[in-house]
Amino acid sequence: MATRSRWTTALTDDLGSEGGVAIPPRAAQIPRYSPRVTAQPEQGWAREAQPPGINYERLYACRFSEVGQQGREAVWREIARYVHLRMGEPDRILDPAAGRGEFITAVPAAERWGVDLVGHGVPEADGLRMIIDDIMAADLPAHYFDGVFVSNFLEHLSDQNAVATVLGKLYNVLKPGGRIAVMGPNFRYCAREYFDCADHSVILSHVAVTEHLYAAGFEITSVSPRFLPYSFRGLLPPSPLLTRAYLRAPVLWRVLGKQFLVLASKPSVQPPG
Repeated sequence: MATRSRWTTALTDDLGSEGGVAIPPRAAQIPRYSPRVTAQPEQGWAREAQPPGINYERLYACRFSEVGQQGREAVWREIARYVHLRMGEPDRILDPAAGRGEFITAVPAAERWGVDLVGHGVPEADGLRMIIDDIMAADLPAHYFDGVFVSNFLEHLSDQNAVATVLGKLYNVLKPGGRIAVMGPNFRYCAREYFDCADHSVILSHVAVTEHLYAAGFEITSVSPRFLPYSFRGLLPPSPLLTRAYLRAPVLWRVLGKQFLVLASKPSVQPPG
């Protein structure tokens, strides 16, 4: 961990693009209270219970406290350009777990949609629409998008069936020929750190995600088992220049990469039935 540079955060779970996480159904069934004490004149001291489940706003505030937002945004601009190019430069792109908007505000697409369960105050602009909702409940047009980018999201779902359900919805919102890019921590290469994040629930590797995408109906076009480093936290400050150099040097991926990048497409000709 000591050798990991801070600029690499833009490439990982810490980079702030892992927002939009729905509270897993199992977790929602287990009351986990974090009481806070309030004074009431007639009743004395009473405990006011917090809602059950993870408070994601506080969780992410803690997780991102060591890395400035400007640094994440600067690094994500480089990642967004690179991923957009690898996806074939789609005009209409969806980020189903947009978080603080580092990717969706930077990607050079004409029409950009971001969905997140938590509102992070990402302002809408020309060509940018933000929806605050669970991705499964969000009202999205069918067969509409040219591209979907999923970053550090699937590992937060409740189980493997939930992963399949989300990918099924993303398949439906892509138009035929549209492309999907899935990035996330590769358990094969970061098992020791994988569950350092309190909201990681599902174990995934590049192999598992490839299988999930194929099962959902996608055609696999590229698999990079090692792509970006695991975390933002490190010795060096976030650097767009270093990020750009890293993205252009796949030989470094094999040394530092702990996240996968899997690219797939929706078939242009749909199977009958």
